[in-house]
Amino acid sequence: MNGYETAFVTGASSGIGEAVVRALSAAGLTVHALARRADRLAALAAQTGCETHVLDATDTGALTRLLEGRPIDVLVNNVATGLGFAEPVAEVDPAVIDRAVATNLTVSLHACRLVLPGMIARGRGHVVTIGSISGLYPIRQALYGATKAGQHLLHQTLRVELHGTGVRATEVCPGSTRTEFADRAYGDDAAARTAFLESCRLLDPEDVADAVLYAVARPAHVNIGTIELTPTGEVPGGILHEADER
Repeated sequence: MNGYETAFVTGASSGIGEAVVRALSAAGLTVHALARRADRLAALAAQTGCETHVLDATDTGALTRLLEGRPIDVLVNNVATGLGFAEPVAEVDPAVIDRAVATNLTVSLHACRLVLPGMIARGRGHVVTIGSISGLYPIRQALYGATKAGQHLLHQTLRVELHGTGVRATEVCPGSTRTEFADRAYGDDAAARTAFLESCRLLDPEDVADAVLYAVARPAHVNIGTIELTPTGEVPGGILHEADER
């Protein structure tokens, strides 16, 4: 693991974040797991030995107090929300827009701001961004896509900023994954939630965690830039025509 000793994972209480905590802990790292649900984190700590931090990642002051000056070798920007996912942006509540941007993008920016100075000073480290194919292709709702596209460009530009520092950056862009995301994205629309979950054999969170572990474990001279990870039964792309709506 390139001498890495510590990792910090946001959105760690379920889904992809939980799977990443398990994978990095099993690889021998001391993992700091951040999430809002204390009971979930306590159970995860009992099973993995991770160190837990119960707070809302969008609380920039609390996040700063937690991370400032703390040596972190691997940062996994995972926290995200599906709020507003099922609505066109013309119909989304303004508060939902603010929450989605704060959770899906702003947290990643602040986490990078806080951990990168230490990584650069030590000449090593790895920033992993859990993006989405929705940030690479115009396939779903504009609000979610915009926040994930922002993460994508953040990752791409980090590679430029970090050139020559020894710090690596990887973006993992999953397609549809079987997590609690659907519950938040579709809310009370049980039919839409079921249609999503049964659309094909979805990815499991462990599939995404495996990709994270693969990238982090590569030799220090190897940087895995972007991993596009989708279910075999899911393909992004296509063109809409007016005739399709008739």
